[in-house]
Amino acid sequence: MDILYLLIPLSLLLVALIVAGAVWAVLNGQFDDLDSPAHRILEDKGNE
Repeated sequence: MDILYLLIPLSLLLVALIVAGAVWAVLNGQFDDLDSPAHRILEDKGNE
């Protein structure tokens, strides 16, 4: 039972870090353009 006093705060800290990372990614535009990288590989630019 004593281990729960350690595991619960650690799990809450981990969840808070994951949420903060997701919010940071959204606010910094990491998910703005999801289609271009997928189509960029299909474009033929030749050897430059």
